[in-house]
Amino acid sequence: MIDVTDTLIDLIRHGEPEGGRRYRGHGCDDPLSEKGWRQMWDAVGDACPWTLIISSPMRRCRAFADALAERHGLQVHEDTRLREVGFGDWEGRTRDQIEPEEYERFYDDPVNNRPVGAEPLDAFGRRVGAALDEAARRHAGEHLLIPAHAGVIRAAIGHVLKTDPIHWYRTRVPNAAITRFHVGKRGPELVFVNRRTVA
Repeated sequence: MIDVTDTLIDLIRHGEPEGGRRYRGHGCDDPLSEKGWRQMWDAVGDACPWTLIISSPMRRCRAFADALAERHGLQVHEDTRLREVGFGDWEGRTRDQIEPEEYERFYDDPVNNRPVGAEPLDAFGRRVGAALDEAARRHAGEHLLIPAHAGVIRAAIGHVLKTDPIHWYRTRVPNAAITRFHVGKRGPELVFVNRRTVA
């Protein structure tokens, strides 16, 4: 049973953006496609267990956060620390537009083989972890929804489980998938990953 002082934090990855699959960090801000909007509404359904929404500032997250908040009379707070990791020269490019050797080096060691100009992965993890910790502290006892990005969700899992960033890309995060954390007396715990609906 959840204690009244415990906190639940649900992170939901944004739906599919316009333009299909490509690398979007915080330098590429495409809006949700029609399919992406359907994915998000299908994931949340008619349920609204949340007391507050804290959103990434990127359009593919914030637009849905605002729409959901309007439907259920919730507040939306924006936290720039929840924006996606910066991909540098890979921003806006598809997998086929990246040199195969560069792509393989990145996924073998995403910490030391960043795309040119990309945000360091450890710095990214620190800002996501700080945002998650602050949300749990400031909104203790609430049930939060955070519309965010695959990278943010991987970093959040890494922060809670204390895993090395070199392993973060071994977690797949589908569009509109929901990951939940419970924060109680023992600190943050991972409840589930990649659930397709909130129910």
